[in-house]
Amino acid sequence: MVKLILHYLKRYKLLLAINICSVFGFALAELGIPTIVSEMIDNGVMTGDTGYLLKMGGVIAVISILGVCGTIILGYCCARISTLVTRDIRNDVFIRVQSLSHHEMNQFGVSSLITRTNNDAFQILQFLNIILRTALMTPVMIIVSFTLTIRASLRLSLIIASTVPIIILGVIIVAKISGPISERQQRSLDSINRIFRENLTGVRVIRSFNNDSYESERFDKENTFFTGQSRRLFKLMSATDPIFFFLMNLAGLGIYLAAAVMIDNQTLEVGKLVAFMEYLFHAMFSVMLFCMVFMMYPRANISAKRILAVLETEGSVQNHPEEQEPSSEHSLVFDHVDFAYPDGEEAVLKDISFTARAGETVAFIGSTGSGKSTLIHLIPRFYDVSAGQIRLDGQDISRMDLAVLRDKIGFVPQKANLFSGTIADNIRFGKPGATMEEVIHAAKTAQAYDFIMKKPLQFEEPITEGATNVSGGQKQRLSIARAIIRKPEVYIYDDSFSALDFQTDARLRRALKKEITGAIVLIVAQRVSTIMDADQIIVLNEGKIAGRGTHRELLKTCPLYHEIAASQLSEEELQYEV
Repeated sequence: MVKLILHYLKRYKLLLAINICSVFGFALAELGIPTIVSEMIDNGVMTGDTGYLLKMGGVIAVISILGVCGTIILGYCCARISTLVTRDIRNDVFIRVQSLSHHEMNQFGVSSLITRTNNDAFQILQFLNIILRTALMTPVMIIVSFTLTIRASLRLSLIIASTVPIIILGVIIVAKISGPISERQQRSLDSINRIFRENLTGVRVIRSFNNDSYESERFDKENTFFTGQSRRLFKLMSATDPIFFFLMNLAGLGIYLAAAVMIDNQTLEVGKLVAFMEYLFHAMFSVMLFCMVFMMYPRANISAKRILAVLETEGSVQNHPEEQEPSSEHSLVFDHVDFAYPDGEEAVLKDISFTARAGETVAFIGSTGSGKSTLIHLIPRFYDVSAGQIRLDGQDISRMDLAVLRDKIGFVPQKANLFSGTIADNIRFGKPGATMEEVIHAAKTAQAYDFIMKKPLQFEEPITEGATNVSGGQKQRLSIARAIIRKPEVYIYDDSFSALDFQTDARLRRALKKEITGAIVLIVAQRVSTIMDADQIIVLNEGKIAGRGTHRELLKTCPLYHEIAASQLSEEELQYEV
């Protein structure tokens, strides 16, 4: 907690210095005025010295102005620093998440990362705002207030001292109880976000299976648990103030009783009593502020630990570029590659070797779970290989700069993902500075131009959240256009034609062949018709290469490929191909 806050406070030293100065201005007004009023009562009111009273009144006016200025500056600096620090925390968390591999992101979970970025950062903001007001002011006020109370009356100050240990003990007990509750509350909030997110993204599946009531019960159960934890925490926090005020009032009652006897015995002046009661209020109020900060600490500390867990996580895919001699030949080589997921026991890819050269199309096919998508995810280094080597243009990709490597790749994922914005913005995502002519050309190549022109705003048509205003096939074509406009050296299509009809698929492949001459094309597909024209087809089975060759060669030499083809092609088509 302290480590996190100090790290960010270093960036705002000037604002912090002004904040500290304003604290002293506030303390001067809060404690200086009662002292002067005490002197005015004993040395002015009692003696009838009007000149002294006017003089001291002027001093009080000056101190009041300083106090008001200090309070305003203190509030501004606290708000400014806390909001800037929270902004920096959110930026750094977002940047760190961007650098994490798929493995680390899966470990945290999307819903938890959202909670850490939003809710946990907000907890830090609230705590920091209060601590900036009280961290320096409270110790100053406590020390000065107790010093002045002792100076005013040692006997009365002992009454205050007797209540302070009780308050501090209560705070420690509250902090120990609230810590575990806060942790459970934050974990429950993660679960609420996860359930809510799953419900929104899977709403069609839920409705089609008529499971609305089940999802409502699941959400209600977690929400009830969160409510229970929050209620316990708020009850605990809200009960402390009345107890502290009760103790303060008991101390005040004891002081009045003792002061009445002392005034009657002429051992205490009325002005001293007035000043003493002011000191008492500030001393006890400062103790209460300190207690409030102490009670907020466990919850903020939990949030800080959750944020630090993200910031201190090192991605398993590290960027350590080294100088390498590039090859004159444009090629992609898998050299005896093995891969196992970081939390997996067995390798999902075993001894994968092949070469793809410029202008060639290499396709991958196999049963579900055979490792096709995993294999192509190794090329942009979503994961790093466990053994072996992948070389692009003769360079080991693990020693290439990540930005340079990924600039060479146009990746179309299995699940097409569009962002909020216009259709043109989504296509330009592959090349931010692309002209409108380039956008149109990419759309035509991807067979997306016709349906775009039927939209009311055409290329300026906004994509709704979740891209619900375009079909699955349209999303895939826009994703393909996004890769085409980039004009990369390596095209990767991860089952990106599955939502297209056969006619559109054929037209798209013909257009792509003209567009991507000289580039390496890698295609993962389930449909044999999509990859029949590939220069090389690699058949995967349980993470191993079960066959390789052209479509016709594999029909003769690879039983597994023949089985897949037989399930999709007619007997006449198979006989013709053979």
